Amino acid sequence: MMLAVLPFANLSGDPQQEYISEGLTEEMITQLGSLEPARLGIIARTSAMQYKDAHKGTRQIARELGVDYILEGSVRREGDRVRITAQLIQVKDDTHVWAKNYDRDLRDILTMESDVAGAVAREIQLRLTPAESARLANPPAIDPRVYEFYLKGRYFWNKRTADAYVKAIDSFQQAIAADPGYAPAYAGLADAYALLGSSWNPSIPRNLAMPKAKEAALRALQLDDSLAEAHTSLAFVRMHYEWDWPGSEREFRRALELNHNYATAHQWYSFWFVSQGRIDEALQQLAFAQIADPLSLIIMADTSEILGYARHFDSSMEKAKRALDLDPTFALAYMCLADSHMGTKDYPAAVIDLQKALALNAGNTWALTKLGVVYAAAGERNKSEAILRGLLKDAKNRDDAAIDVAQIYSMLGEKDRAFAWLEKAYEYREGALILLNQRMEFEPLHPDPRYSDLVRRLGLLPVEKGKQ
Repeated sequence: MMLAVLPFANLSGDPQQEYISEGLTEEMITQLGSLEPARLGIIARTSAMQYKDAHKGTRQIARELGVDYILEGSVRREGDRVRITAQLIQVKDDTHVWAKNYDRDLRDILTMESDVAGAVAREIQLRLTPAESARLANPPAIDPRVYEFYLKGRYFWNKRTADAYVKAIDSFQQAIAADPGYAPAYAGLADAYALLGSSWNPSIPRNLAMPKAKEAALRALQLDDSLAEAHTSLAFVRMHYEWDWPGSEREFRRALELNHNYATAHQWYSFWFVSQGRIDEALQQLAFAQIADPLSLIIMADTSEILGYARHFDSSMEKAKRALDLDPTFALAYMCLADSHMGTKDYPAAVIDLQKALALNAGNTWALTKLGVVYAAAGERNKSEAILRGLLKDAKNRDDAAIDVAQIYSMLGEKDRAFAWLEKAYEYREGALILLNQRMEFEPLHPDPRYSDLVRRLGLLPVEKGKQ
């Protein structure tokens, strides 16, 4: 059965308190997601939050998300008091099978969350393990300041921008300063550092951010080994930065043992499988992620991307178009379309796709790089080189540009320069290198012994002879 936790309404009358209602929604998703995942699937936050202030009926929401139950409610904060109203709706007959109001001190908010989760579990007759029952029955008390800092951190982290990651780090660090033993704050800190270190930013360079992410994840797990988020962040660092394939797989597996409903773990694990050339298993992980997060545009784009690696270009285009049906301004979907059009050698269509992506964001270096690659593949060398000159200028101040420069040099047939820039990307520990064997841009380099050497140092499998 499937359940969606809709965004809890903020009744405090203060938009600055939005992090409380959004945080409560996410925490309820996390709590319920860890309860008998073999029987109960929980819709992830990304999809659930799209119904904030949507004013849609429960049956329509249920059809769109494919769920059997909906949990909805509201939260009102007055000083250190919190009132939560929650109700569980069975969709098939639109009946309210359970409803309750809670009015307690903010330090007891974890108890309220556990009470709601326990009530839902009873109503839908989940079979909880003794450990799960004990965890719901005995939630720890928490300093309200610590929990507020934590919720603010998650609120900023979910915005998924470099500036917001910096704010999230500050909030998580304040939570840790107030309570050094609060494991979820370390898990949040790991998440924030991991994604900040994977995107170009002027605040914290990758070679500092990723070790900090690992350190925070390990500390979180030292305090509480049951945190699926911390295992997932640790897996991400070991895969994306350390190229530790056995270690990263072990952490992904542990995360999903703890919470099979955690869409992000499935999503990131899919790229572990891609790196190993196991495309079918990667797509299976993304299918699990899409069930948990059916409206996630990024999961649709990732699926399109990986279908492209499998050379299933028609299916890849269908998935990208599905994302664009939901959001015509989603630039990444146009870039996925461009990859598929390039794969079918429809270069004019690929150029149009990338021009659309750049119209949405003129500073999209990734789209600009792809455009340079397409021009090179189409034999329009002058246009490709014009883009390359701009990237070379950027690369003087941006270490992450090395992989972009290498792609265009590869497609232009300038192997020595391509390998020189790939070495720069290797020194930077560029995360995109884990997909080296799957990227069409680097196929011209496959027969070169230097390529085999780089693949070996990355710990990847040698390219199959049929792909040389």
